Amino acid sequence: MAENSERRKRIGNVLRVASGNFLEMYDFIVYAYYAKYIGQVFFPSTNEFASLMASLATFGVGYLMRPIGALVLGGFIDRHGRRKGLILTLGLMGIGTLTIAATPGYNQIGIIAPIIVVIGRLLQGLSAGAELGGVSVYLAEIATPGNRGFYCSFQSGSQQVAVMFTALVGVGLTFAISMQQLADWGWRIPLIMGCTIIPLIIWFRLSLSETAVFTHQKHRPKGAEVLKIVANNWQVVLLGMMLSIMTTTTFYTITAYTPTYASEALKLAVRDNLIVTLCVGISNFIWLPIGGAISDRIGRQPPLIIITSLAILTSYPAMLWLVAAPSFGKLLAVLLYFSFFFGTYNGAMIPFLAEIMPPQVRTAGFALAFALATAIFGGFTPAICTWFIEMTGNRATPAIWLSTAAAISLTAALLTRRLAEKNKLLDSITGGLAQMAPSDK
Repeated sequence: MAENSERRKRIGNVLRVASGNFLEMYDFIVYAYYAKYIGQVFFPSTNEFASLMASLATFGVGYLMRPIGALVLGGFIDRHGRRKGLILTLGLMGIGTLTIAATPGYNQIGIIAPIIVVIGRLLQGLSAGAELGGVSVYLAEIATPGNRGFYCSFQSGSQQVAVMFTALVGVGLTFAISMQQLADWGWRIPLIMGCTIIPLIIWFRLSLSETAVFTHQKHRPKGAEVLKIVANNWQVVLLGMMLSIMTTTTFYTITAYTPTYASEALKLAVRDNLIVTLCVGISNFIWLPIGGAISDRIGRQPPLIIITSLAILTSYPAMLWLVAAPSFGKLLAVLLYFSFFFGTYNGAMIPFLAEIMPPQVRTAGFALAFALATAIFGGFTPAICTWFIEMTGNRATPAIWLSTAAAISLTAALLTRRLAEKNKLLDSITGGLAQMAPSDK
């Protein structure tokens, strides 16, 4: 009976913490899905490319705040608890989303409109900088022995539910209203929907229980000490950032960038592009727990090395095949292939990143590594790929960006092994595991 009660409690905590991560990603990627229309409303220009680039650049600006959020809010979580921190990040995300949804367009209030939108994106970025790390660490700390990879997969798994839900809402809008109505005001509907469910998700998180690992942690570093510990472990943070680049770049290539890329570069139908994105979300959701479970059985590094190598060798040929004669079927096939990369790699990478971080600043260190990867590579993927295509005329160049990310992450996976042997990084990893879950010893 007690065992069943404990199992139900764990499942409940997983669902409560993942629900907030769902909303965080939903609010964040809605902007990317409707970047073209947001650009026309807030960044009007006689040049359609310039308007789109301004909108995508604003999407990327949110990621510049992530490293700050990782340190400030991540440090708050490491000092005051996973539960309190996750409630705070969710509230900030809600304010940022409401700001974008409710702001009148450029034609109504002029230059103030894009300024407010940028501020909203900055608030979203500040929140997201700690949200992902906070959720991942929470799941890692409540995981049962030998199942940390599987538990952590629900962090990204909840984001895939957000991808699917956003795509479904988009498909529904294309049936309910005209394309002109979607461009004029319909794009605000998904943002408003996200705002309306925030109170429910906050209620879920208020009922979260704190992790036993944090509760039994004797020393909880203050702000200056957090910075010092993170700085002293810069090598681990740098490796974590490099490992995360593959995940962030692949994710934003196959989800947030897909509607814009397929409609603008490949000239495919908007509804078909959203259906492809929905299928990608389903595929990601399937592969993530499989990747996490595989890494629990064979170790974290083999999947990291194999998947990045595959991505380097096959991404560009796959996308060349797609752009030679674009179609719904070919776009679906290529993105599902990239989805396999994302799910199996991320399933191993997320728990590994939590395991290598110093226990005292596990959230701040994890969040900073991931935030830097997102700020430098992932978040600007839509803008950079759009610019590449415009400058080169080669619609397959997004694959070059993806292969570059894979090469960086492969280097990190190999360096992690060498540093573990030469610089005794293995000792810090083992120490982290020992303090994360005593039953794993």
